[in-house]
Amino acid sequence: MNLIQDIDINILIFIQEKMHTALMNKVMPVITSLGNGGLVWVLITILLLISSKYKKVGMIMALSLILVTILGEGIIKHVVQRTRPCVDVPTMKMLVKIPNSYSFPSGHTAASFAAAGVVMINLKKYGLYAILLASLIAFSRLYLFVHYPTDVLAGAILGLACAKISSIIAKKL
Repeated sequence: MNLIQDIDINILIFIQEKMHTALMNKVMPVITSLGNGGLVWVLITILLLISSKYKKVGMIMALSLILVTILGEGIIKHVVQRTRPCVDVPTMKMLVKIPNSYSFPSGHTAASFAAAGVVMINLKKYGLYAILLASLIAFSRLYLFVHYPTDVLAGAILGLACAKISSIIAKKL
């Protein structure tokens, strides 16, 4: 585990030292805010649900977001109880408020990839855009020093798994 922790912190330090710019310091908090509470994905889900053409995809996305929230925020975070990098390294200048919850897995990333995965599976022509937005939100969590890379990786894997499970459930029903 120490090796993983060392790799995680070295990646974060690289991002802090080599990628921070005045412009990115303004843009990344905005990008991350799109994922606060799954906001952008909830809005997309609502739009899909009110559309007669895409209602089924909206239901799959809602199921995927509910499933990823229960598993990630409700169970895994409380079992693992990993502290955030901004807590472990309190000297880092923060661009956003320090979250109160545990770090593993990244909830922003999990919700983003749960929704983007549903889009990739069910609305292929928009899949690349959804994955791009999910990836930007995920990267913003690293840039803002609120998650370790393995938190984000686990969030992406969990989100994609929930998208697949939700799509399978929808096909069976």
